[in-house]
Amino acid sequence: MPTYDFICNNCEKRFDMFLTFSEYGKKTVHCTYCESDNVRRRMTKVRIARSEESRMESVANDFSGFEGLEDDPKALGKMMRKMGSEMGEELPPEFDDVVDRLESGQSPEEIESALPDLGADSSRDE
Repeated sequence: MPTYDFICNNCEKRFDMFLTFSEYGKKTVHCTYCESDNVRRRMTKVRIARSEESRMESVANDFSGFEGLEDDPKALGKMMRKMGSEMGEELPPEFDDVVDRLESGQSPEEIESALPDLGADSSRDE
C-alpha cells in the first residue's frame, strides 16, 4: 500500500497516510493531529531505481570522447568521483584521497609516489 504525505492546512503539521490506489482521491483524508479534512498532498522527491548497467552506461556517456584522460588529472578525478557515486557501494577512504589529489591537479605518478602503500594487498603474506 502506498504512503502519501499530507500537510494540514489548519494545524500545519505534516503526516502520512496509507491508501490503496483505489482509495486515493476518493477517500476523505483527515489530519492525524487535529482531525481536520482541510489537508493538501505534499509532493515528495521521487527516486528511480536503476540497474548497475544503466548507471555505468550513464558514466560512460558522460565521459565518452575524453581521449587523453590520463593526461588530465582533474578530468580523471571528476570521472572517478562520478563512477564512485554511481556504484552505490562503500569505497575505502583511500579512494576519496586519490580523487581529491587528482581533482587538485596531481598526476597519477605523483600520487603513487606520495602514497606508496596504495593498492597493496594487506591480506597477502609477504
